[in-house]
Amino acid sequence: MDNRPILGITMGDPFGNGPEITVKALADKSVYERCRPIVIGDVSCMEHAARVARKVSGIDVEIRPIHAVSEATYQYGVIDVYSMDLIRASDIPCDPEDPQPFGLGATALGGEAAFQYVVKVIELAMSGEIDATITNALSKEAINMAGHHYSGHTEIYADYTHTAKYTMMLAHEDLRVVHVSTHVSLREACDRVKKERVLDVIRIADAGCKAIGIKTPKIAVAGLNPHCGENGMFGREEIEEIQPAIDMALAEGIFIPEKKPSPPDTVFSKALGGWYDIVVAMYHDQGHIPLKVRGFVYNKEERHWDAVAGVNITLGLPIIRASVDHGTGFGHAGDGHANALSLINAMDYGIRMANAKKGL
Repeated sequence: MDNRPILGITMGDPFGNGPEITVKALADKSVYERCRPIVIGDVSCMEHAARVARKVSGIDVEIRPIHAVSEATYQYGVIDVYSMDLIRASDIPCDPEDPQPFGLGATALGGEAAFQYVVKVIELAMSGEIDATITNALSKEAINMAGHHYSGHTEIYADYTHTAKYTMMLAHEDLRVVHVSTHVSLREACDRVKKERVLDVIRIADAGCKAIGIKTPKIAVAGLNPHCGENGMFGREEIEEIQPAIDMALAEGIFIPEKKPSPPDTVFSKALGGWYDIVVAMYHDQGHIPLKVRGFVYNKEERHWDAVAGVNITLGLPIIRASVDHGTGFGHAGDGHANALSLINAMDYGIRMANAKKGL
């Protein structure tokens, strides 16, 4: 029996960096030793990306179209593409022998295609045909231009899997963060710090860590206000909403070492030092900024990114979803210089979670 998990990898926006990143990630032979990957996208885009990768990086892979998971061969050097037939070669606006940025940005065509890739990969996972889903970047603007009014992957997954309680987890190496709220205004984010939601996210954080093999997760719960409100001087959310949620979680046996909200200006340094396995952040940027400061490394002398690392995982779903933690890179997409590290990290998390789910 082949115990390698089957990973469904969405191509992302066809005019973004997803096709190129996918080719680069699947050019690593060790990937095929650990999983069985299938790309959900369009053959024309993947063939273009493969030719660019060959021209710029010397990568030599073949693109093989399939129309069912059962047709995949999972052979190193041959990328199986579950082709949706939404993008034609004539839609791709540049010559792979002279790699240049596409320059298209967000389009309704790209948004529709990227959205349909996600819907298909969810369908394949819900039917049990694949073990985990891995997503490349899509454009929120583009999918809304196409008439699909979602604020991102997370909300699409929640809708199509009929999931009410979920949260985003960002991870880079041993730093992990989950969020009480994500894609809302900062003013609304403050209003969403309610004890019921904070407790739900603490529970999801605990379950998420256990899903990747951490038996007794150490959880920190960040405060919302400076210095956790200084006993109400700078806000009462810690007293009225966050502490009651922590007390209820402790009563359920969840391990929160501090037993109270942690000041947000020091909690991530402590997490990096091994004090915690995961941090519950109160809003989008509180969690995203420390992860990206750690995982995104720009080489100012050579003027390029040495690393664009980090993984976005949606917890609370009935299926596994891990994603790159960066955008579509429209400004450079198509030139052959995109960094595949975040996708490789996402695949690693997908493999780890799929194996843990199988008890391997």
